[in-house]
Amino acid sequence: MKLASPSPGAMIKGILGLQLAMAGAMFGADLLEGWQGLALTPKAPRLESPVRPGDQTRRYRPGEMPDGPAERPFPPPTDMPERLQFQPAGAVLRLTGAIAEGDGARFARWLAETEAPPMTVSLNSPGGSVADALEIGRALREGGFDTELTAGDICLSACPYILVGGVARVVDNAAYVGVHQHYFGENTVQPAFMAVEDIQRGQGRVMDYLDAMGADPLLMRHALVTPPDEIYVFVREELERYRIVTGASDN
Repeated sequence: MKLASPSPGAMIKGILGLQLAMAGAMFGADLLEGWQGLALTPKAPRLESPVRPGDQTRRYRPGEMPDGPAERPFPPPTDMPERLQFQPAGAVLRLTGAIAEGDGARFARWLAETEAPPMTVSLNSPGGSVADALEIGRALREGGFDTELTAGDICLSACPYILVGGVARVVDNAAYVGVHQHYFGENTVQPAFMAVEDIQRGQGRVMDYLDAMGADPLLMRHALVTPPDEIYVFVREELERYRIVTGASDN
């Protein structure tokens, strides 16, 4: 017997239910943190621990990111700039560092002032401001840029939204692409139960953006169920199925 596909209404109700559950869980964590005077310790292994289907949740602590190969052109993820740096290097434009509030406008100004920038953007970022990541991703698509991750690069949290802005998108098998829950509205951490409306609007904007970029919005289901102190790392099959990449890596 063929099972019927869930209706759009059912999918939306499911997403809203996940958001409300997330708000309740985070409220409980906030209360427990107040009682104990310390944050909950994540049980997930470190990011560099190999992932395999069904075992993809890893610890998200920017100070504990893997260094990657010694010859890599980027600074190690443990020494990331506090906001994105735009660095032309031969045939590529390197975007490295955390995505800070205002980086979208900074990047637009940089593009306007730079003559003939490289058309391939190489990313290495632990994430940050979702709104700015979407703004940068749209600018890349409008400008016809491609995006890539090389061996040892990280593209986590909001960074994958920049990645999918590329026309062609390539990710090395030794790179890390991952998502988790985000905060919307003010670019600060606040209890989710106080910002459910912001979360819902923000998730809607992200899903519309992913669809416009040609990526599958269903990748957001992994973000919705992964807490902010953990990261869900995509395996190769998911990068292709969710259309995060447009071509297979040779590595």
